[in-house]
Amino acid sequence: QVQLVESGGGLVQAGGSLRLSCAASGSIFSFTMAWYRQAPGKQRDMVASITRDGSTNYANSVKGRFTVSRDNAKNTVYLQTSSLKPEDTAVYYCNAHSPFSLDDYWGQGTQLTVSS
Repeated sequence: QVQLVESGGGLVQAGGSLRLSCAASGSIFSFTMAWYRQAPGKQRDMVASITRDGSTNYANSVKGRFTVSRDNAKNTVYLQTSSLKPEDTAVYYCNAHSPFSLDDYWGQGTQLTVSS
C-alpha cells in the first residue's frame, strides 16, 4: 500500500505558476507516477507522467507549460506549472501505477484555480 498526499494547490492569476507536490508514504522507485486533473462536470484526464527511468509524457494541452519530475530519495513527485490558463482550473490528483503488479494508488487531490 502506498499513500499519496498532494499539496501546493491554490488560487493563481492567469499567466502565473505554481508547483504541486505529491508525497508518498513509501518508496516510489518502481512506480510510474502521474498527475491527473478533473474539472467540474468533466472526466479525469492525465496531465503528465514520469516512468521510473525518468521518461516523461504530457497531455497536448500542457506541453511546454508543465514539467513533471520525481525525487525518489524523497518519495516525492512534482508538477511545475507555468503560463497558467483559466482552463487549467481543476482538482489535480497524483497517481502511482505499478507496471509489475498493475496496482494503482491515488491521492485525495489538490485544487488549482486560475483566475482570468
